[in-house]
Order: sequence, then C-alpha cells, then structure tokens
Amino acid sequence: MHDELTKKDIDMMQRELDELQTRILPAAIEEVKRTRAFGDLSENYEYKAAKQAQNHARSRIRYLQGMINTARVIDDGSLADEAGLFDEITLYIPEDEEEQIIRIVTTVRCDPSRGFISKESPVGKAVLGRRMGDTVRIEVSEDYSYEVVIRSIVKKADDGTAELMRY
Repeated sequence: MHDELTKKDIDMMQRELDELQTRILPAAIEEVKRTRAFGDLSENYEYKAAKQAQNHARSRIRYLQGMINTARVIDDGSLADEAGLFDEITLYIPEDEEEQIIRIVTTVRCDPSRGFISKESPVGKAVLGRRMGDTVRIEVSEDYSYEVVIRSIVKKADDGTAELMRY
C-alpha cells in the first residue's frame, strides 16, 4: 500500500533528506570517529551517543527515501463548498456541547494536539468531502460512534504549518 501524499509533503521530505545526507549524517560519522579515539568503547558514553545519532540519521534517511519512492501523489484541492485537505473546519460536538477547529492533513503531517487531523483517522475520513451544515457520524470503533455538525469551512492553502512527523 502506498501513502497518499501531496507534492508539498514530498518536497518537505526531500529537503529534510538532502539536509540529512549532506550535513547531518557526515557530521555524525565524524563524531563517531572522534569519540572512538577516547578509548574503551564499553564505558565511552560519548561514543554510544554519537553512534545513536548516526543510527537515527540513517534510519530517518531510509524512512524518507521509502516514503518518497512509494508515495502516491494526490491533489490537495477541493470544491469551494466542501471540506478538503488543509481547510480550517469548525466542528460542533452536540454530545459535549463544544466546538473544535481542525485541519485535515496527510498521514505524515498529523499532530492532533495542534488540531492537524490525519485524513485516514475516523474524523478525517468522515469529514473530508462534506459540506457546511452536514451532520456527520464519526465511527471510532464498532462499539462507539458520535455525531458532529460542520459549522464552518474556511478554505486554506497548505502553508507549511503542519510539519512532518518525527519519530
């Protein structure tokens, strides 16, 4: 299965990949060489930390290369009156009598604590493509679902505020 990513997602990944390959990994390799000279590797914390940094950089490079190479590029546009990627959507949750503002993003840029919800999440799947005034059922599991009302949709472009997820 291929991840569905926007052109901007791939551009952001490529920039990070270039930075990792040209600056971060070479610096990590040099740090491993430098700290190896400190002596006994079994008690050399600096060496272990340098190796961890090097391994993390290599792991991130592999991840980004895999994502870029296997991605299916999708359009982030939507009709003027429907909820699309990166739009600011105000949801009313009658059960809790509160509103929530979200932006639906691709899987590599979600950050629920900042309101960036993955298009693959139950909320993202249910709201994407719907219109203002629609009542939408969010199916969280077989045992639990709830309804939300789309109160407003403000068309937004991908401004880069949703950053790539880290691990």
